[in-house]
Amino acid sequence: MKAGRREWLGLAVLAFPTLLLSLDMSVLHLAVPHLAADLRPSSSQLLWIIDIYGFLVAGFLVTMGTLGDRIGRRKLLMIGGAAFGAASIVAAFAGSAEMLVAARAVLGVAGATLMPSTLALISNMFQDAKQRGTAIAVWMSCFMGGMVIGPVVGGVLLENFHWGSVFLLAVPVMVLLLITAPKLLPEYKDTSAGRLDLVSVGLSLGAILPVIYGLKEIAKDGLGLVNVVVLVVGLLVGSVFVKRQRTLAAPMLDLSLFKVRKFSAALSILAVGALTMGGLFLLVSQYLQLVAELDAAEAGLRLVPQAIAVVIGSLIAPKLAQRFRPEFVLGFGMLVASVGILLFTQAEGPGGLLAIVIGLCVAAFGMGPQGVLCTEMVVGSVPPQKAGAASAMSETVAEFGIAMGIAVFGSVATAIYQSGVPAGTPDSLAGAVEAAGQLAPSAASDLIITAQQAFTSGLHTVAGIGATIVVVFAVVGMIALRKKSENAKELVNS
Repeated sequence: MKAGRREWLGLAVLAFPTLLLSLDMSVLHLAVPHLAADLRPSSSQLLWIIDIYGFLVAGFLVTMGTLGDRIGRRKLLMIGGAAFGAASIVAAFAGSAEMLVAARAVLGVAGATLMPSTLALISNMFQDAKQRGTAIAVWMSCFMGGMVIGPVVGGVLLENFHWGSVFLLAVPVMVLLLITAPKLLPEYKDTSAGRLDLVSVGLSLGAILPVIYGLKEIAKDGLGLVNVVVLVVGLLVGSVFVKRQRTLAAPMLDLSLFKVRKFSAALSILAVGALTMGGLFLLVSQYLQLVAELDAAEAGLRLVPQAIAVVIGSLIAPKLAQRFRPEFVLGFGMLVASVGILLFTQAEGPGGLLAIVIGLCVAAFGMGPQGVLCTEMVVGSVPPQKAGAASAMSETVAEFGIAMGIAVFGSVATAIYQSGVPAGTPDSLAGAVEAAGQLAPSAASDLIITAQQAFTSGLHTVAGIGATIVVVFAVVGMIALRKKSENAKELVNS
């Protein structure tokens, strides 16, 4: 069945919370200095204000995707939207750091309901593969669009209003969602899914949260004993979660989904894309501020073109996939992305800014089809009743990929940096820049130049590794996806 006017209007309704989620991520960093001056949080509280949202979104994605399959995706979306709007009001008027941390925690749990619910509803509303691909491209473009306009909107609000105004943006969007959703969005749930296993919920949180936390801390502080122990605990709990799913008659996560070749291959490619771009984006952001010596606002403006490029790549992907085989469009896009990544190796010192910006644009444009087509393959290759769990898996894999990329690529770049600076030099470029402020001008200049060269060498190495990984998976992905996946009927029967 082809989607009609109601479905396309429903897509517009789903686009608003998607746009908001990404916008909310980007405006917060601009608001941090303002809220810090007002609430005076400790350094630990400030970290939790920033990080707890992302941790809980990642932790609850699988749970909420599966819950939506059971109670209804529209119902869960509306519950999450109402909670998100209410928590946004609390955050906007928080009178203490503790209250803001609690509000951000609720925002994280509510945010975890929005992404899988919107994507699962898209898969239900757009049964035609071509239309579904276009709808997912619009959905993903809205997410990236929020990243583009976030700094602009945040800057205007913070210049004219209280810092809480950045949270109040969510309120009218969620009110609109609650009013229009019952009229424009269909309800869909899996009537045969059974009850949600609360033990599995606890195990999934006990696996995902420690792994994400451990990877981020390893990227920041290195392979410390506590960080490794936390990571290992998460992996062990994850193995218990997997074993339990295999024994349940109605598992929280249906592991048979991974038997579908298209599903597992698309998830793998999504993970590689998130790993590569997540790790490289961290280093590029540091390059812009610490090597090219741009302030935060200038660095943000240099990142706008790559966000526009990924939106363009996302929007043209469905059209290209209608003319050529989707796996070829996907693979060719990844090969284009690898060329952009290789351009990072041409950046030398502060004068390498142009190579970085062009490389980001080319890489982002090439990765646009990957995000859209792999997401469409994930939700399109499973039975409709499993769309919520499949959507949640695609989002969770992306979160894991980004965290893994930051940890692995960050560690490689740090090791190369440390081998390129004299003994006694701070173990990061940021530390070297700070230490240079305590030295005489000539000594400070020498230290900064040496540290910048060492950091750039690390970026070059990581870019070479990243480009190689992308090329390998572009070829492997094209080969793997050429085989037809099992159809939904076979999956249900199995």
